[in-house]
Parts: sequence; structure tokens; C-alpha cells
Amino acid sequence: MVMRVTINGFVYHIPSDITIMEACERTGWPLPHLCFLKDINEIGACRVCVVEVEGEERLITACNNKVYPGMVIYTNSPRVQEARRINLQLILSQHDSHCTTCSRNGNCALQRACFDLGIEESLYKKEVPENRWPQKFPLIREESKCIKCLRCVQICDKVQSLGVWDLVRSGGRTTVSVSGGRHIENADCTVCGQCVTHCPTGALHGRQDRKRVYPWEKAINNPETVTVVQVAPAVRAAWGEGLNLSRERATPGRLAAALRRCGFNFVFDTNFGADLTVMEEASEFLKRMTDGKKHRYPMFTSCCPGWVRFMKSQYPDMVDELSTSKSPQGMQATMTKTYFAEKIGVPADKIFSISIMPCLAKKAEIEIPSLNDAGAGKDLDVSLTTREMIAMIRAQNLDVDNLPEEPFDSPLGVSTGAGVIFGTTGGVMEAALRTGYYLAAGENPNPDAFKTVLNTGTHPWSEAAYDFAGIPVRTAVVSGLANTRKLIRALRRGEVHYDFVEVMACPGGCVGGGGQPIHDGEELAALRGRRLHNLDRMANIRFSHENPEIQRLYRDFLGEPLSEKAERYLHTDHHQWQMPLSPHLDEDVEVEPET
Repeated sequence: MVMRVTINGFVYHIPSDITIMEACERTGWPLPHLCFLKDINEIGACRVCVVEVEGEERLITACNNKVYPGMVIYTNSPRVQEARRINLQLILSQHDSHCTTCSRNGNCALQRACFDLGIEESLYKKEVPENRWPQKFPLIREESKCIKCLRCVQICDKVQSLGVWDLVRSGGRTTVSVSGGRHIENADCTVCGQCVTHCPTGALHGRQDRKRVYPWEKAINNPETVTVVQVAPAVRAAWGEGLNLSRERATPGRLAAALRRCGFNFVFDTNFGADLTVMEEASEFLKRMTDGKKHRYPMFTSCCPGWVRFMKSQYPDMVDELSTSKSPQGMQATMTKTYFAEKIGVPADKIFSISIMPCLAKKAEIEIPSLNDAGAGKDLDVSLTTREMIAMIRAQNLDVDNLPEEPFDSPLGVSTGAGVIFGTTGGVMEAALRTGYYLAAGENPNPDAFKTVLNTGTHPWSEAAYDFAGIPVRTAVVSGLANTRKLIRALRRGEVHYDFVEVMACPGGCVGGGGQPIHDGEELAALRGRRLHNLDRMANIRFSHENPEIQRLYRDFLGEPLSEKAERYLHTDHHQWQMPLSPHLDEDVEVEPET
């Protein structure tokens, strides 16, 4: 049904059953807003999207009111503009407006709205709340910048099913904090960072660690230290967004060149670590499938630390179903301070190892003591987000667009198309199945034979079945923790049965991670994921087991997948560290007392 609506004196014919905000956007009259997230947060809390409607005594919010036939709307009347200014000034009265030192400077919805409406000063007395937050936690909340839009509450509840955030206190003291009166360190937060990427201001952000790398401390500038940086697959799909580079110019080779100019001694590709993960995880899976045992649950991938934290806090009785393989970041870091240190003749404790990740949970992962196996302190010294890397490159004043492309360093920089798709949902499964099939059948499959597992359709997860030389393999892929919970509940009820399941905490996988560039109101995971699949299709080698540097690593150092040495360096015991349990465990979850 199409209806006649008048907006700012112009008549339009628009579909029925849409909101005023949607109608205005379709007709070229976009409305400012701070709290709105389609289908997630449509509560009109900020009241910045108010419009005037003939026949209505009061201004009404456009995000959660629908148009009706004959409606006459004014989006920029004097009354509307004055109301928006007042609403914004009231927000500013409790907001820390030190924008120049804010992580969201230049990319803040509040900053933009105030600029567009010409707000140059606040008319109300400022009462900025004091910030109290543990600065060592990977996710930082600044109460002084919170505008009570509730996006974080809704994202954590509806998309990730965790409910870490909630409204606390009342009246003018109302704010958002950790639910249940908990401290963040004692909450079941997975550090996925989805609350960060959906916060319209700088109230939520990742812990800033780049000062440990450059230039304030001595990591890069110390001549006695060898700095080694590794770059995750998903980073290459998004880094150009923060540097005004087109996707065609934001190539992996140009990224490697930029990092060398930041001063790193060696620039490695975490795709190598992804290929190594495939070798171990595929071998682990095939061993499980042929052990003659009947397994109630599938083997779950373990490369996403947010997902591992979810499993340990929500379903602790299923932790043994996780693959024991470390994440690509972890494997690469251990090989850097063992195999690579031997290659270049440098003591491991002289290597300062850095990762560039699309993820906040990686900051938490490197603090897990049981993942440090190289014997020289922490295997990985610092994990930076894509956003931190972009800030570091910006600080160099580089003309990145005109940098020549350069290869990653060897021997931990050569990778395959299978490694690059680790950064998008379904990619870990597809890469592992390519090599798993080879290990079972003795020959390579068509590298695109496992695309069917990516067809998610309208279900919370996707599934596909394959034949590995007579071995039936049932697989599933899921991203987003609310979807993951649905899948696990179906498994526990016996409604579905799988052998191998890939889980990514962030919707769309690492490309949509909590450390990626932020574009308010836009979801770019699908677009970034297609970029990684294009890189896979263009790769000269598309099977992890054909990576010549991986073959050399096993020949010269590890022996073979799942060897004693590989188990020592590339695998872990997930029971060696603790996660706070969820206060809302499913009724059938069994929890053993800690020893």
C-alpha cells in the first residue's frame, strides 16, 4: 500500500508501515539521531529526531512513530530546531566535552549533531559525573561521556544475549553500568566490543595500548629490541576506511609498507598463523572423527577468544568440546619467540611481539598465563586494534595512498587464501574443511567445494554435510552470541547434531569485530567479508597444507601436526584459567566446584 504524505511542503507517495524517520530518509530529509539502531534500539531516548506533525500538540519522535495517510510533517521548523538544541544542550550539561583528546574525535554522533545545529556553548550548568573504571580491563567505560542512549544495553542483550549492561540509579543520576551491581572484572563480559562499535560517543572504547609500542616507550626506538608485528586477516579488509583509502588501494602490500615505515623491524601476516591453525585443528578434528567414540556434542573452533570466554562463562560443562588449538594470534606469537628467534639468532626475550587485531578480546587473550609457551615471558607483548593501528599510521603523516606495495616478511609471512578467509564468518570452517578433506582422502578437493556452509539464509546458523572419503561430516557455522546460544540450546536438547561447528562472537566474524573502524549506523561486516573472499579467489595457493613456509616449519621444527612439540607450543588447556560464571546459566548447565 502506498500513501500520500507531505514533508516540508513537498508531497510524496511512500509505502505504508514505515516510520517517520524512514520516510524522511527515503525522500531526502534525513533526521539527526543519537540513540536509534534499527530493530535494536527504537526507544526515542535522545529525542533529537523529533518532528512537528500537523494536528499533534507535541513534537513526536520520528524513530518509533509510523506515518499515516495524509500526514503533514515538518522536520526543520523553528520549533523543531529549538527543541533539538535544548535536548542536545541538556545532554552536554552532563557530558565531558574534551573532544580533542577523545578517542571518537571526528567520528562522534554527538559532536556531529551539535556542529550541524550550530551549538557553540551549553546554556546549562555542567555536572559531569566522575569516572571510576578499572583501567587495566580491555574495555573502558567513561561515565562522563555516556548520553544514556541505551545502545550498549540493547546490543549486549539482543545481539549478544549477555545482559552485561543495565540502567542504574534514578532521576538526574541515572546512568548505565554493569548489571547486577557487579564490577566489570567479575562480570561474564566476553569483551567482544560490540557495545564499543555501537556507542555513538566515546563512552565505551578499547584500552589504548599503542603507547607501549610507539613512541613514548622504548619498544620501537630501543636498538636492543627487535620489534615484530603481525596483522590479522580482517584488518586488511578495513584499515583503509580510517585513512580515506579506497578498497582497491588499501592492499595488504601497502599495509605492510606502512607498518615498516612506522618502525617495525619485521612485519608478518597472521594469515600464516591461520594456516598453522588449520593444520592443527583439521588434524585434531579428523583424529576425533576416527577415534571410534560416540560424541554427544561437536568439536567447536577455538580461534575466537570472545567465543571461548562465552563458552566458559555460559556453558562451562562443554569446555572440553572446544578445540585445544590456540588462535592464529597465539600460534604466530609462540612461533615468533621460538622458531623465528632461532632463525635470526636473537634471544626470545629481546623480541617485542605485537599483534594488530580487529578485536578487543585479543587484549584479554594475551593475558592468559597458560598461553605463554615460548619460555620468555609473554608470547605476545601487546595486542592493538585496527583503530589503534590507524592512529599510529596517521601519526607518521604518511602519504599512504602512494606507498609502494611491499611483501610481508618471511618465514612467518607467507600465507594462503585459506588463511585470509579466517577473518569472516564461515572462513575458519571452509579453510579447515579444505585441508581436512585432503588429510582424509589424500587429494585436494575443489577449493570452493565448501561454500554451501556459508549460506546462512534466514536461520540463526547455517549447516552443511559433506563426505570425507567415506566419513560423513556434519557442520554448522554461527556468528553473534545470541545466535550461538540458540544453537547450543538446540544441541543440548538433541534437536540438531553436528560434528564440527565454527563460532564467531561478532556478527559477521572478525571483519565486524569490536576493534574495527566505527561507522555510526552502518554495518560493514558483509562488505568486508566479500573483500576477504575475493583475496582468497585471487591467491596463488588456496590450501593451508600447501603453504611452503608451513611445510618448512613442520619439517625443521615441529615435526608434524599434533606431534609432541606441536602440542606443547600450539595447543592449550582451556581449564587452566577461570571466567566469571553468568548469573543466568541455563537450567541444565552443570557446574563443577572449583578445585
